[in-house]
This record gives sequence, structure tokens and C-alpha cells, in this order.
Amino acid sequence: MSDPPTLPTFTAFAGAERVVRGTLEETLREAKRRLDADPELRLLIFEDASGKQVDFDLRGTLDQVLSRARPERPARAGPGRPKLGVVSREVSLLPRHWAWLERQPQGISAALRRLVEEASKRAPDEDRAREARAAASRFMWVMAGDLPLFEEASRALFASDKRRFTELTRAWPADVREHLNELLREGGAFPEAREGKPRRTR
Repeated sequence: MSDPPTLPTFTAFAGAERVVRGTLEETLREAKRRLDADPELRLLIFEDASGKQVDFDLRGTLDQVLSRARPERPARAGPGRPKLGVVSREVSLLPRHWAWLERQPQGISAALRRLVEEASKRAPDEDRAREARAAASRFMWVMAGDLPLFEEASRALFASDKRRFTELTRAWPADVREHLNELLREGGAFPEAREGKPRRTR
């Protein structure tokens, strides 16, 4: 039996202070409470999975805020539509790639889906680590772009150099640093094999 899907999480910052981290409803509830208490407060909200800053309309009642923020349910697929919600997009390939795909017995779309599934299963940890580093980088650009040693820390992040990244960000505001570390730790962004070369044993 598979685990139930987890809800996406969001984080709100007021300046360098982390106000809340939780589900969309938990984050917006606390963000609105803070904003109602101090209308001049500058709040930034981030989607944790992507590290992107997201904007929500916090005007009106909490129910109105939550109603506007909740994603709309997709419309039911019509007759003959795939049940898995297949999305059509343009793909550019070389002629030899198209020729190979056209020879596949299950069709081009099925062959492409199979290739993507196989590739994602081969290195799931590496994909997850790469996404975590990208999310941390997006968050860093907004919250730490003007902080000391930002460029050096960015290079250490993408080099998967945990020790140097920790040293370079040590003087950053505590909440910013802690949030970055949480994103990186949860995403496995610093695999042990990349943190340092193993010592040789005789």
C-alpha cells in the first residue's frame, strides 16, 4: 500500500524572520494574521518544492483569501480522453530520433513515456538532489542576493560542497540560513559521496 501524497508546503518571511512554514492554509492563515496586525509588514511567501516566490491576495476575510488561493479542480475529461491527464506539448527531435520512434510498436507517445519513466527510475536520488539545489538557489536569490559571499555560496551549492557552503553562509541571518539548510537536507542536496573524497584504506 503506497503512502498518501503529502501536501505541498510554503514558507512566509517578514524581512529576515521566518514567520511560518506549513501547508498552504497554515501559511496563509498566519501570514494574514501578521499582516492584519501590521498592514505595513512586507511579507514574502515561497513555495518550498520549487523555491519560487509566490504572490497571494491577502485582502478580505481569511475565508476569501483561502478561497482565492486554492487551486481550481480540473475539468472532467471528455469521452475518449486519457484517464491519466496526458498533456500535449511540442517536442523537437532529430530525424533519426523520429525514425526510431516511428518504428516502436506501441506508438511514439507510448515510447516517449516509457523512456522518461525509465530515466527517472535510474537516478531518482540525483534528480531529487538537483531539484533541491535549484529550489535553494531560487530562494537564495531573493533572500540572500545582497548578503556577503553570496556568489561564493552559490558556487559551493552547485558544486555540492556542503562544508564550504556551511562556512560561507555562517554569518547570514539565522532564519534564512536554517530554511536553506532544511530545503537542502530534505532534498538530499549534499550526497555523502560528494561532500568529500573518501580516504584510502590499505
